[in-house]
Amino acid sequence: MGIRKIVTRGDDVLRKKSRPVENFNKKLWNLLDDMKDTMYSADGVGLAAVQVGILRRVVVIDVGEGYMELVNPEIISMEGEQFEAEGCLSCPGESAVTKRPFTVRVKAQDRNGNWHIYKGSGLKARCFCHEIDHLDGFLFTDRAASDEEKLKAFEDKKKLEDND
Repeated sequence: MGIRKIVTRGDDVLRKKSRPVENFNKKLWNLLDDMKDTMYSADGVGLAAVQVGILRRVVVIDVGEGYMELVNPEIISMEGEQFEAEGCLSCPGESAVTKRPFTVRVKAQDRNGNWHIYKGSGLKARCFCHEIDHLDGFLFTDRAASDEEKLKAFEDKKKLEDND
């Protein structure tokens, strides 16, 4: 196991679409183990393989609810919306308010190729979306909310608080 170098904004690999994993073997397991070590070492909550220069559909996540490995993940449903600040290990020092679904369900394989369905809300939903976006060549800044969207979300939240 080891810590890999995290690719940063400006590297063309971050804009490429990752390929599905077909072989569930020691090479994949080593990648997953290295990604876990790299994510924790960088104090991240998620990391996509493309962020360590590997164009495979592999993601690791830990938002404080336990470590997760997602191989060939795909979002199968989305509900609601949320506007929160995001950052990224590949964009050090940058942040932006993004518009994301509040709840998502993701279908993914584990390191042995078995399929599972995961559900996440709040931070976990944001993390699922953020990392899966990486696999399709998108950065969080591509999902930055417009000023109009942020204002509307603020006004809607204020109305709810005033009615409580």
